[in-house]
Amino acid sequence: MSRKPPGERVSGVIIPMAQPPATIREMNHDDLGMVSDIERRSYEFPWSHGVFRDCLLAGYQCLALVREDRVAGYAILSVAAGEAHILNLCTDPDFRALGYGERLLDELLHRARSASVREIFLEVRPSNETAIGLYRKKGFHQVAARPAYYQANEGREDAAVLAKKLVVEL
Repeated sequence: MSRKPPGERVSGVIIPMAQPPATIREMNHDDLGMVSDIERRSYEFPWSHGVFRDCLLAGYQCLALVREDRVAGYAILSVAAGEAHILNLCTDPDFRALGYGERLLDELLHRARSASVREIFLEVRPSNETAIGLYRKKGFHQVAARPAYYQANEGREDAAVLAKKLVVEL
């Protein structure tokens, strides 16, 4: 389902309306209800509230993109042994096609570089063409496949493993 950008149509031309500002900050326990709600509305097989809680408790870099006091997206990054792994990145279905996913991804890449990470990885469903398009735009390429990685309605779905080499920020 695609979402048209908000705006006013004048003589066949869409004049964009100003968007309220969105900020990225550290996710906290108070965000978990909204994050879990977005996850449930976005995926047939969502992460549980407990998985998000455990990510916070484990010290993963958990981010929330907030617009008008509402979580509109989130991202979770694990950094260890010179590598980073994007564990989850999602935008609220009500706020898609506004560049929020790209903003979250850019922030994850910045944080990975700042942690002297040289390569970043993620798994994505091959059927998630929108996400794959964003990752390719940002320089990710497929390095492997994980057979039967994701739960699916008809059994299991493979995962495409994508990676990107990073230039460390000084």
